[in-house]
Amino acid sequence: MLGGSFNPAHGGHLHISALALKLLDLDQIWWLASPQNPLKPVEGMAPFPVRLEGARRIAEADRRILVTDLEGRLASSRYTADTLKALRRHFPRLRFVWLMGGDNLVQIPQWERWPEIFRTVPIAVFDRPSYSLKAFSGAAAKRFVRYRVSASDKRRLAEMDPPAWVFFHTRLDDRSATRIRSERNKIPSHRHAEQKPELSTIAALIHRTHPIEPHRTRPEILDLVLQTLEDGKAEDVVTIDLAGKTTIADHMVIASGRSTRQVLALTEHLDEVLSRHTPISIEGKTQGDWVLIDAGDVIVHLFRPEIRSYYNLEKMWGSAMLDSEAVRL
Repeated sequence: MLGGSFNPAHGGHLHISALALKLLDLDQIWWLASPQNPLKPVEGMAPFPVRLEGARRIAEADRRILVTDLEGRLASSRYTADTLKALRRHFPRLRFVWLMGGDNLVQIPQWERWPEIFRTVPIAVFDRPSYSLKAFSGAAAKRFVRYRVSASDKRRLAEMDPPAWVFFHTRLDDRSATRIRSERNKIPSHRHAEQKPELSTIAALIHRTHPIEPHRTRPEILDLVLQTLEDGKAEDVVTIDLAGKTTIADHMVIASGRSTRQVLALTEHLDEVLSRHTPISIEGKTQGDWVLIDAGDVIVHLFRPEIRSYYNLEKMWGSAMLDSEAVRL
């Protein structure tokens, strides 16, 4: 089951559904369109029939996807916890799995009676760009950490008694309903567009006026990361080749600092070196226990030793990688 406002439905919903069908051996995916998400404002929300019809048009691409308004017809189902319990009562012979993105694993503690969701159905979480760190360090993952299912048992998830959950490190289609609505609102009128040069022209002018250093090849960025970590006396540096296994990056580098102070020093040094050559984003810098640096083709995880041992990313990524390229719509 994949719940949401579907405001509007898009290719990202299809992508997560295709992944779930393949990786979990599911027979069918139900899209549960919500009349109104309690955490989202009413303003900007399209009428429920419009969202429902839009979802059905998108879902026509795969006959195994069923778009349903069950949540709207179940009088007691204002919250996900209520919906899941009602579905278990109405369909006692079916085995359900709740599907959601890594961003929802971060925010699920804001949901009404969220621990009941973990105890009602097994849960499959699919990674979203830049959310891995927040997801694993969040309240939900920590509270139910001992119920996390290993990747080798993922195909049995639907048969397991809850609580049971699995996290898939496969990047979702980066389309989102928020982005689609934003782009729609930004589309200028034809008359207004005639008064402005094309975006490609603007980009070309900026490039000619302020030329930047040509994009470095992947091995060069990786070499910069490794050299910088060596200069900063990072410990236990491990490089994992992700090429062909996931679209999230080509390489992952995992390293340890002896203390929070050293982790932050390594972070500052990498930020200074890498930002000269490629756009980067950094998460976890406030705490300094686990810092993630996304440099495009190379992702760097910096840990304090005890935090690194607890999450054991080397095992997670090194021995149980998914071939996301094998999953196609």
